[in-house]
Amino acid sequence: MTDDERKCFEREQKRMKQSNTRVLKMSGEIVPYRYTSCGSDRTVHYMYDYARFVLTNESFYLEESREHRRSLLKGKKIIQDRRLPTPKSDERKKEAFESLNDSRDSPDRASIYNRLEAVKYAERWWDAYNPQYHHFADNCTNFISQCLKAGEAPMHGAPQRGRGWWYTGDNWSYSWAVAHSMRWYLSGATKGLMAKEVERASDLQPGDIICYDFDGDGHWEHTTIVVMKDGNHEPLVNAQTENSRNRYWSYEDSTAWTPNITYKFFQINDQLT
Repeated sequence: MTDDERKCFEREQKRMKQSNTRVLKMSGEIVPYRYTSCGSDRTVHYMYDYARFVLTNESFYLEESREHRRSLLKGKKIIQDRRLPTPKSDERKKEAFESLNDSRDSPDRASIYNRLEAVKYAERWWDAYNPQYHHFADNCTNFISQCLKAGEAPMHGAPQRGRGWWYTGDNWSYSWAVAHSMRWYLSGATKGLMAKEVERASDLQPGDIICYDFDGDGHWEHTTIVVMKDGNHEPLVNAQTENSRNRYWSYEDSTAWTPNITYKFFQINDQLT
């Protein structure tokens, strides 16, 4: 365990104590997938899948997550074991700060946001990749957009990537796949997929969205979808890139977390026009 991971563990233990939360049972599985060696030194890349059965104020839920990790061994002794950093994608670098609030195009159709279908999609695909969509190295916002589309959120703005929110199969808007762009789209959209910003995470319901600026520097880096509420009525979220299911929304258990973290809480409008 690295120093950053130890700090994550300590923050999580503190949060759980304050929120009357207990882990009743935990299980894990290690799946190696790459070996390299040089003399007596070996490097092992592996997936660590774990699940926790959690109790919060008489409410139970199962939290699941997958980590990609790397161990360095000298002989039979592990000299280092750490979580691999989140990969960066070209989409994240390109046009990351472009505002996407231009909604002059009309959406394809009007609809009512189907929260149940959005959550069902998040549950089905949190740890897998739908072959109907392009897969990014940094896939978090792409996954959330797929959930919203499964909830029948209308797309509009194609083929201009800097307008609206859309996906055509071989092209997509920046707001579809870039966390920073989705955050600003949700803040300003007046047609199609729309949302209202609220002050507290506890105001959110399943199917709503949380955006994360881990460093508090104005660059939004991550997006999650609320799939249920715990016994304290706090959101639990699903996400990809670091694939997670029923994760506590604040991400204090993440090495990306900093004391400067900023969140945006968006209620998706149920009536989409």
